[in-house]
Amino acid sequence: MTKPDTGIEWPTLAVLVATYAAWAFGTTLLYALSPLAATLLTGIAIAQFSSLQHEILHGHPFRNRRLNEALAFPALTLTVPYGRFRDTHLAHHHDPILTDPYDDPESNYLDPQVWAGMTAPAKALMRINNTLIGRVVLGPLVGTALWLRSEATLLWQDAPGLRRDWTLHFGGLILVALWLSAAAMPWWSYLLAAYLGHGLLKIRTFLEHRAHEAARARTVVIEDRGPLALLFLNNNLHVVHHMHPAVPWYRLPAIYSANRDHYLRRNEGYRYRSYAEIFARYLWRAKDPVPHPLMANAATRRSEDNRQQSIT
Repeated sequence: MTKPDTGIEWPTLAVLVATYAAWAFGTTLLYALSPLAATLLTGIAIAQFSSLQHEILHGHPFRNRRLNEALAFPALTLTVPYGRFRDTHLAHHHDPILTDPYDDPESNYLDPQVWAGMTAPAKALMRINNTLIGRVVLGPLVGTALWLRSEATLLWQDAPGLRRDWTLHFGGLILVALWLSAAAMPWWSYLLAAYLGHGLLKIRTFLEHRAHEAARARTVVIEDRGPLALLFLNNNLHVVHHMHPAVPWYRLPAIYSANRDHYLRRNEGYRYRSYAEIFARYLWRAKDPVPHPLMANAATRRSEDNRQQSIT
């Protein structure tokens, strides 16, 4: 006789408990022993928490949405309200818009016309940000600045749901502030930890998607089973996640292994063996241009078509 399905995904719940425990330990007891080790551990816990928020917005570990979202309420990451993460990420899961600078909320590309109008220092900064080292070191600052500017614009326009999500976020920030007011870790150290956490997450998002004519071929597979795969909860098998967004993180490796050739045919071989390979290839150089290459090609084709029509 099989046991009834309780609807509780215990691996996810176990990682969540361990993450909160690591965060609490890093901000309290460990800081008294080693501020550096505490800041590093807290930063890793913050990155892991963000990966867990990603699981939560996809309906894990419980079947009850409110219960799931209560688990993500404390604003450990500081700058991204959970509700905004949820809504923008679910919009990102519409594969036909992937990498579009306007329609995909998680695109790292810019409209070529916007790029052409940028100042030389801004272009230099974005080019550095397009290398892996730049994305990790400068990416949290660049990304947060662009994110907050966009959110401020939407708040000014009174976009639906934003005031609610930011109000809830401030409630989560109050919980973090109350904890830190009694903990050993000072705010400046926590800010460093949060920056580190965001920097680690930039490794995951660095080349998750590429510009490609076929939407199915835009999403990567990184066949890594090491510590970064755990930190990102197997989201490195990104094409599998995009095809099966409701599948929990701990089942993705088996699904990929059983159908590896199918997924690699689908994404036309957009694959890396490991994060070590990515670091070796792209630590100091960009993988992609900043302006979206397909938008530039489309603009060129339209211009050429218009020229031909004017001649005829």
